[in-house]
Amino acid sequence: MRKTVIAIAVLSLVGLGLWGWFGGVERVTAGRIEAVLVDKGIPQPVAACMGGRMAERLSLMQLRKLENLQAREGESEVPLTMAEFLERLRRVDDREAIEVVGTSAAICSFTAG
Repeated sequence: MRKTVIAIAVLSLVGLGLWGWFGGVERVTAGRIEAVLVDKGIPQPVAACMGGRMAERLSLMQLRKLENLQAREGESEVPLTMAEFLERLRRVDDREAIEVVGTSAAICSFTAG
């Protein structure tokens, strides 16, 4: 019985490792990014392109920082002024993450279609 439990645990860890090694985490992350972007009004083909690029180029910690772009209490869902938009960018506090989002949006808006 004990050997069976150990074997199952080892096989589970190996399977999880292989899933991660072959891009399982990246695919899940890209799908979640795509879903959030579509919810925010980005067209699906552009969101799919951006999700893949962002999942490839950003760490999970950087993706968490991008959550600071979301509206806080008292703010509109979409920034209404340039000042409000810039304030949200300052909250991210990660130049690389902002750069990846910007370049992904530009590239994907021209290539997705």
